[in-house]
Amino acid sequence: MSNQQSEVNPYRWIILIGLITSAVLEVLDSTIVNVALSTIAGNLGATTEEVAWISTGYILSNVIVLPLTAWLSSVFGRRIYLTASIVGFTIFSFLCGVSTTLPELVLWRILQGAAGAALLSTSQATLREIFPAHEQGTVQSIYVLGIIVAPTLGPMAGGYITDNYSWPWIFFVNLPVGAVAAFFIAAFLKDPPGQKHQGPVKVDFLGISLLAVGLGCVQYVLEEGSRKDWFDDERIVLMTVVGGLSLLLMVLWELSPRNRHPVINFRVLKNRDLTTALILYLALGFGLYGGTFLFPLFAQSLLHLTPTATGAAMVPGGIATGVAAIVSGQILNRPKPIVSGRAIILGGLVLFLMGTWDLGTLNSQAGEPNVRIALILRGLSLGMLFTPINLAALSSLKGREIAEGASLLNLRRQLGASIGSAALSTFVTNHNALHYNHLAANTWQGNPAFQERLSAISAGMQAQGMDPDTAQRTALTMISGLVRTQSMTLSYSDAFHLIGLAILVVSPLVFILREPDRSGGPPPEMEMH
Repeated sequence: MSNQQSEVNPYRWIILIGLITSAVLEVLDSTIVNVALSTIAGNLGATTEEVAWISTGYILSNVIVLPLTAWLSSVFGRRIYLTASIVGFTIFSFLCGVSTTLPELVLWRILQGAAGAALLSTSQATLREIFPAHEQGTVQSIYVLGIIVAPTLGPMAGGYITDNYSWPWIFFVNLPVGAVAAFFIAAFLKDPPGQKHQGPVKVDFLGISLLAVGLGCVQYVLEEGSRKDWFDDERIVLMTVVGGLSLLLMVLWELSPRNRHPVINFRVLKNRDLTTALILYLALGFGLYGGTFLFPLFAQSLLHLTPTATGAAMVPGGIATGVAAIVSGQILNRPKPIVSGRAIILGGLVLFLMGTWDLGTLNSQAGEPNVRIALILRGLSLGMLFTPINLAALSSLKGREIAEGASLLNLRRQLGASIGSAALSTFVTNHNALHYNHLAANTWQGNPAFQERLSAISAGMQAQGMDPDTAQRTALTMISGLVRTQSMTLSYSDAFHLIGLAILVVSPLVFILREPDRSGGPPPEMEMH
């Protein structure tokens, strides 16, 4: 690592373009397809539940391969593995676009997700290794900008392409970008000096098998649980048990002295900064992707915004994220920053809580300016959070540990996103029913407040020429609609406040993180036994 730091790759900024664009492609493809699912279902003759596997299959394979990326990179070499992953991702994108049946499309999406795993974790680890310490703030902020803004812009881009062209172009747009990224990586990236192929590789088949079964089952439960009423479904129960046992056995096997070649090095978790960052990443994945999942539903069902208007409302928040990420990176680039990384993280947490609280106080009468302010606060906070957390998490790792840490960070982010979407979907449904039952219980004739409101609405209808019976029925229908709207508003408010609570609970962990070394030399050595 020291050699690498002293002999900085002169083409590192060209490599940065290839790494960032490929990482953005991967994140974008996990969300851009969602808005086109109904169109794809109609074209391929599939049901809503069947077409959901276009997204589920991609995430399943992606989550399974993510923790293996450090091992795969060491086996094949970073340049070859990363280039092959980008090429594979691009080819599978083309095959997705030319698919004529649903099983065919799902198959290519599964393979695309597997290839895309390296585009995030290996890219992040590579950036940590090829750039000197004094440039890490800028580099990590650019990386964060891509992975945070892409999920926000994905639905809007997908909607625009679907409305103005056709759904295959959602996949075809990846082709030129993927080709350029693959060329930059193949032509200019070099493997670390110590990463040389050393004869036949011993493969931990048991560890890989347990990992694939465990994460596959868990991700299936998270993706399908809300659609199948969770543990009322026998398959969900079976998958939960099998997944939990497989992951437990996998951890025990990977830590066992009998396993001479573990596929995942869990001993890297002895590093307190990485372990703390993993917990924060899980909560931030829950908050970032959970909020991105909730807001479009809230905006379209209660604020009656069109999909295009919803996407446009989210753009200022994405711009705020970019500005905050770049500014944070520039501050942290200094040998002696005027503001510490911990202070930036704490400021980001405060802004996140403010933005989430504001979203939780909105109602069906809220205008776009109210929404925009809350999303800008949230966007600023995300730009301030991920860059210093990334720097703190990876700065004290060395060699292969950097790739292992990056793969675990991205796995936690993805799992946090899946948990957020699944949990919040169920949470909103259950709380909507709870609030509706509570509010509806007060709409009875003996309730003076209800009777007063009913009489007032009925009288207004009669003043417009309705007969008393019709006016009474219309008034009851209007009150029933108001109850439904209010119960839905309260359920979304509870969900946004739940996100804020999750972030608040993990906030004290920030004080455990150490400030990263900015001396420009290699990260400090860390013993791993």
